[in-house]
Amino acid sequence: MSLPFDGAISSYFNETAPADVRNAIRRAEKGDVLDPSYPYSERLPRKAYDQDMDRLQIELVKAQAWIKETGARLALVFEGRDAAGKGGTIKRFRENLNPRGARVVALPKPNDTEQSQWYFQRYIDHLPAAGELVFFDRSWYNRGVVEKVFDFCTDEQREHFFAQAPDFERMLVDDGVILVKFWLNVGRAEQLRRFLKREQSPLKQWKLSWIDVEGLNRWDAYSAAIGETFQRTHTEAAPWTIIRSDDKRRARLEAIRHVLSRLDYPGKNTRALGTPDAQVCGGPGIWNA
Repeated sequence: MSLPFDGAISSYFNETAPADVRNAIRRAEKGDVLDPSYPYSERLPRKAYDQDMDRLQIELVKAQAWIKETGARLALVFEGRDAAGKGGTIKRFRENLNPRGARVVALPKPNDTEQSQWYFQRYIDHLPAAGELVFFDRSWYNRGVVEKVFDFCTDEQREHFFAQAPDFERMLVDDGVILVKFWLNVGRAEQLRRFLKREQSPLKQWKLSWIDVEGLNRWDAYSAAIGETFQRTHTEAAPWTIIRSDDKRRARLEAIRHVLSRLDYPGKNTRALGTPDAQVCGGPGIWNA
């Protein structure tokens, strides 16, 4: 079987990856969490995960009915390093929702016309209308992180972005949009483990891109850009919520709990929501570079 990018992920693992990252992956058993700073050493058991997820799915359906009835507008921004679990978390949010009122926005690279427009312009048409939930699988924060790391924008353009982003988001919130910004935080060894699995799987190879391969050598540059982004865009109107996603199961549950806790829908079953885990879901203070 031919591997994407001539097996560049495997080559990085065997030849370039830091020794502690390589050793953590080699020593790991099924279910182990690789990052020693993660609050749990093993992922959440499947039975406990399924029980909690089933309860939360019912609450999500209730919440969507309330959103439709009241005309609320909910925008969920999902950011994070590649393989942090953004798509999988969005999938769990949507699996029992009416897709007509819960859509995903995953925009490609801007075309020539979009590159000539105001930076935020191409996102505006995708904001939620009354009664809608919109999931942004990556967002305007590309400029804060990816474009910086790969020199896709100038320093002046990025400064302009940071000057405008808090005002842009405050205007959305002032207009009644419920805006939730998630950053899914995955550790270095776990990210590489997921990349290796994607490289070997014919069903997942499409998820890999040139940026994934090149980004492996730019971990520290990503960390610096992420940290600055939090510092400059974590505001009272639009705070960042960090989800530590080394354990995908805990990450998905905590993300759903967090959103449901923000909504005042009728019939909310607080027992079904469970207790939030502040070690997995919190502010920028729990972000681990």
